[in-house]
Parts: sequence; C-alpha cells; structure tokens
Amino acid sequence: MAELANMREQVYADPRPKEYFDRFHARARTREPDWAYELTRLLTSIYAYTFFRARAIGVENVPGSGAVILAPNHFSFMDHFLMGCYIRRKVRFMAKSQLFAPPMQFIYTHGGVFPVRRGAHDEEVFITAKAILEKGGAITMYCEGGRSRSGKLAEKAKAGIGRLALETGAPIVPIAIYGSSKIRNWKRLQFPKVTISYGEPIRWERIEDPTRSQQQAVADAILEEIRGLYKGLAR
Repeated sequence: MAELANMREQVYADPRPKEYFDRFHARARTREPDWAYELTRLLTSIYAYTFFRARAIGVENVPGSGAVILAPNHFSFMDHFLMGCYIRRKVRFMAKSQLFAPPMQFIYTHGGVFPVRRGAHDEEVFITAKAILEKGGAITMYCEGGRSRSGKLAEKAKAGIGRLALETGAPIVPIAIYGSSKIRNWKRLQFPKVTISYGEPIRWERIEDPTRSQQQAVADAILEEIRGLYKGLAR
C-alpha cells in the first residue's frame, strides 16, 4: 500500500477581521457564479478524467433543481471539483478564509465560493448558506469539517451540517469520494483512480432553533450514510 505524502500544517486562525470578508458574503448571497465557475469546472474535470480516471455512481440522485446540501467526505483539495464535475448545475462551496487572498480570491468569488473563518464562531457562513438555499441553490458542506489527515473517515461529524439541515429542511445527498486521499501523491507521479458515489437524498423536518444535540445527531447520521457508501466503494 502506497504511503500518503505529507500535508502542510493546518492554520486555523485568520488574523483578518470579520469585516474583511463581508464583501465576499454579500456577493455570494446576491449573485450567481459566472464564467469563472464554468472555466474552472472544465479544466478540473479534464484533469480528473485524465489523471484520476474519475467515474461516478448514482449521480442521478442529485436533484436537478431546488435547494440541496451535498455532503461528501473530505480527503483532498480536489474533492470540491471531483464531486462537482459530474453535476450539471452550479454548486456553491465554502472554503477556509485563508484562501481568500489575491490573486485566487478573484476566481473564488466569481466562482460562487464564500469564506468560513475556521476557529471562530462564524455566523456569516450560515447566513450565506441559507440565503443560497432559499433561492433553490446547491451547497456543499463537509460534515467532517476540514480535510482528514489520516486518509480515513472521521469518527465523529461536526454539528454544523446538522444545524443547516434542520434550520432549512433542505434534502441532503451523502457522497463518498474514494481514492482522493492519495491525490497528494501526484508529486511522486502516483495518480490514484477515483470513484464518486452519490447516495439517495435524505431529509429532516425543519426546526427553527434546533438544540446542539439535535444538530449533532443529524450530522452523525449523515456521516454514517457517507461511511456506508465509502465501505461499498472499498469493497
């Protein structure tokens, strides 16, 4: 079994104030992704199909319209693109705030990405996500939070995705991405085969102010669905 290449140390605290990111949230709430999204999807899809022989299972489970939360596991920076390259609708992503710096912040903002300030109680990210869902958009949210550094699924989910699911009542599509944990081995000229499995949508009744335990229970249930899909791919 090939070893995983080392990952850079994660940086959680962003020294910039909340106000710095307000303009990115404002754009994400009021404007749709433009040509930057289509160009990025084209280039990353070619990369995924060519080098990682990416294939999809069950992509028809993703609704073609209407609000939906896409919930994949998270091993690689490519997971956003691997998950989105088979979906014909535009998918909105949240990304750590440290990525919002010139010159790439132009691509992120025009591509419909919005920032999350990790390590902070960032209420803005939920406001933006709910605004997009209220307009019938598609949001990607990782229930594990950041990328796994072990190449294995997390033992416990972060409660945030449970909160978003309960406060909006939007359907969740669990997604397993198998093989992306080894994508960072490209520096060793090792390109793994990647498979993306889209599960059937699941939905919870809308709750205006869910408790922390309710949020966590839903998040854990979503992670279990992902775990089941992932085990199926591993077999």
